[in-house]
Amino acid sequence: MSLPPPAPDRTALVTGASAGIGVEIARELVRRGHGVTLVARRAEKLEALAEELRARNVRVEVVAADLADRDARAAIPERLAEAGLTVDVLVNNAGLSTLGTVATSDPVAELQMIEVDVAAVADLCSRFVPGMVERGRGAVLNVASTASFQPLPGQAGYGACKAFVRSYTMALDTELRGTGVTASALCPGPVETEFGDVAGFDLDETKAAMPSIMWESAADVARCGVDAMAKGQQIAIPGTANRVAAMASQLAPKRFLLPILANQHPGMKQ
Repeated sequence: MSLPPPAPDRTALVTGASAGIGVEIARELVRRGHGVTLVARRAEKLEALAEELRARNVRVEVVAADLADRDARAAIPERLAEAGLTVDVLVNNAGLSTLGTVATSDPVAELQMIEVDVAAVADLCSRFVPGMVERGRGAVLNVASTASFQPLPGQAGYGACKAFVRSYTMALDTELRGTGVTASALCPGPVETEFGDVAGFDLDETKAAMPSIMWESAADVARCGVDAMAKGQQIAIPGTANRVAAMASQLAPKRFLLPILANQHPGMKQ
């Protein structure tokens, strides 16, 4: 099924909507006539985006919430219900990464990453998908990564989190067949956003490790993801080079692939 048609009492909830891919997904949904609910920690960033989007005559809600906080996540459905809104589109885009080896990791940072990248995805799907199924319409987009297709030395936790997101989404989409609801996993490769800065990547070093042909803009990634929802496509990988790399990484023997990845990854050099 395609994206549910927009309506004044319906919204597309987009997490991680204060920067990067999340901002562009919100813009792309609004271009297609959907009202959006923007969720992230930074209220000022959300309000600035909301002001821009409202100029297109759609309803835009702002929900400032820390998705690492389970109580904050649990409060989101009630806040939207009080506003008279039904979530027909759910975009789990919020995510973060640590950088470096497990032996040098900070357990607090590792668990915060898992809470946002894994627990929040399962939590919000469990809260909003039942209503979609009951209404017989809905679309879910969970943002994974090409990192989900193989283990990732130097970002072990992040790679594992995104592998969960991709596997979970594929299973969810299969469960939803015949309900009028679909689930899609968006698996971008490298994208130049503030995500890398927050994780601690050196942009020049990262660009040297990843061929330029693999880099995609946040706007192109967002368009690919929203198109995937519109088509009911289970897996979407932006860019031909990234699609080829993802396929190759699944076919390559891991005993050969992992040492190569470890040798190239900036996180192994810290």
